[in-house]
Amino acid sequence: MDHIQYIIAVASGKGGVGKSTTAMNLAVALSVMGKEVGLLDADVYGPSQPRMLGVKDAQPASDGERIEPVLAHSIRMMSMGFMVEEETPMVWRGPMVQSALMQMLKQVDWGTADNPLDVLILDMPPGTGDTQLTISQQAQLDGAVIVSTPQDIALLDARKGLEMFKKVNVPILGVVENMSMFCCPKCGEETPIFAHGGARQVAEDLGYPLLAEVPLDIEIREQTDSGKPLVLMNPDSKGAEAYRGMAEKVWETLEVQRAQAAEPVKIVIE
Repeated sequence: MDHIQYIIAVASGKGGVGKSTTAMNLAVALSVMGKEVGLLDADVYGPSQPRMLGVKDAQPASDGERIEPVLAHSIRMMSMGFMVEEETPMVWRGPMVQSALMQMLKQVDWGTADNPLDVLILDMPPGTGDTQLTISQQAQLDGAVIVSTPQDIALLDARKGLEMFKKVNVPILGVVENMSMFCCPKCGEETPIFAHGGARQVAEDLGYPLLAEVPLDIEIREQTDSGKPLVLMNPDSKGAEAYRGMAEKVWETLEVQRAQAAEPVKIVIE
């Protein structure tokens, strides 16, 4: 853990809003920028990153004490999905889940002195429960990205996610509106199926930046299901452009935060 520059969480107040897809494409977009990136699939009950990155049959190497992450599209990745079959449910109680997460976080060789990691992205489980609190406190997060769809119901849960990270003193890097507009593959017309602009309004109301408005595009689904990140497969698409813009904003905010923290404290004696 000493050889990781930044650790950030990609989270949502509820499931089904595209959090894992966002986390994966954020990781790939940062890698395209030249960063060394790790991705921890912290959703133990529903691990999806192995399939999304096209390495569902991979097996992490281990000497019994330390674990080597799987390399996928230049991303160092670890997931409970490597340990169990895709169809096998994880019927675990909370303490078992937290123990497994701490092992994947601290016993995996994410970075070394010779090959450090610029950023480790945690694909968080949905919700604001015990697991989220444990990770937030144990991982020493440098920031969190909140993902939501524009629907009012989803935005209510997104606000809860924002408040949770605020309570545990984790900086909010920004909000992502996923499935913002439906892009018709035939004519290119955009339709706000799930409404539009709700995440922007929440971000403005709470004083956080809007990182991206990612379209509801069939190509994102197709490439994700096939294990081929959109950012790499079709870099000129609107979705890839949104993910790259999000990555640039996230990295810039992390660097600004670090610079501000490093500034010496001025003591004024009157």
